[in-house]
Amino acid sequence: MLYVDIEKKLDSFTLKASFKVDGEVTALFGPSGAGKSITLKCIAGIEKPDSGVIQLNGRTLFDSSQHIDLQPQKRKVGYLFQEYALFPNMTVNGNIEAGMRTLKKSDRIAKTAELTERFRLNGLEDKRPSTLSGGEQQRVALARMFASQPEVILLDEPFASLDILLKAELIPYIKDIINNFGGESILVSHDVDEVLTMCERVTEIASGVTERTVTTEEFKSKMKVIYERAGLDIGRFNDHER
Repeated sequence: MLYVDIEKKLDSFTLKASFKVDGEVTALFGPSGAGKSITLKCIAGIEKPDSGVIQLNGRTLFDSSQHIDLQPQKRKVGYLFQEYALFPNMTVNGNIEAGMRTLKKSDRIAKTAELTERFRLNGLEDKRPSTLSGGEQQRVALARMFASQPEVILLDEPFASLDILLKAELIPYIKDIINNFGGESILVSHDVDEVLTMCERVTEIASGVTERTVTTEEFKSKMKVIYERAGLDIGRFNDHER
């Protein structure tokens, strides 16, 4: 289980994120600038909260009162950035191996071959990121993320930079990966359809403050009412019947 209860003062608001993720794929949903990405960065250890606690499967990743702040590489957190953050001068294999620097070379080679097969990257091993398509780059970033054997995966707007056709192709693929992951998963998104397709629970966030976590069905009912009141097409919600 991932437990988050933190505060961090930012320029435009104070982030107050409080929620837990226990086995189900959870969305952190809200408009751009709501505090979604900064929350993920605090979980990953890229940003430091001013106060609060972050715990993962009984381990304390951050606790301001106990002066605990684990380094990112010790947190067992997999983070898929919006723009993938691949190393441009490394090959596909080099990028994947970068996620498992603590393993001896023979183990890295074997694990890289396994991940190359799993993420359909055969034949691209010696390519550099600039020569890959958007979908291929995303698969490399996913392979690198899983190379570190994370206990929780954080997906930060993974479809934001993709065109409609590629997005339609990759959503079922990513959904299958996170459903079979076996750990905790958080999807950051401002897209209602992505949330309804990918997730089982939803935590909404606005101006840095999280609301209670609800089931996807409860979220869908709420959004349907909002769309109806705004005179928008609600047919999309019928496509997400479970």
